[in-house]
Amino acid sequence: MKAQQNLDIGQVVKRSGLPASTLRFYEERGLIRAVGRHGLRRVFSTGVVDELALITLGRNAGFTLDEIGEMFKAGEGLAIDRTMLRTKADELDHKIKQLTAMRDGLRHAADCGAPSHLECPTFRRFMALASKRNKARPGRAPKK
Repeated sequence: MKAQQNLDIGQVVKRSGLPASTLRFYEERGLIRAVGRHGLRRVFSTGVVDELALITLGRNAGFTLDEIGEMFKAGEGLAIDRTMLRTKADELDHKIKQLTAMRDGLRHAADCGAPSHLECPTFRRFMALASKRNKARPGRAPKK
């Protein structure tokens, strides 16, 4: 049986597709851990590639790095909270509904036959909903 090989940071970059700066950042945050150094280069176990894939999956799902860090309990391995997964799935469902409504509104605005968008009752309803959402989130600066 072949012994497990370690990977230097360049090899991890190639296998994971993530830049070395991201690997160093994740290491600083405690999400991954180098097993040593080969000269000036960090060396990682081959398992780090799977850990990085899980981190990327979590980020794509909308988890913060702190939340992802909770899933990598030190010395315990992977500990995913299923309740947290369900909560995130519910948040994504809500976001999908918002984005679907936004898409439908944009399509309507693009295809609307009214002389002016301000004369279109449907467009006016979209404007009212947007205004209502702004009022529901006081103190938030608009996105630039």
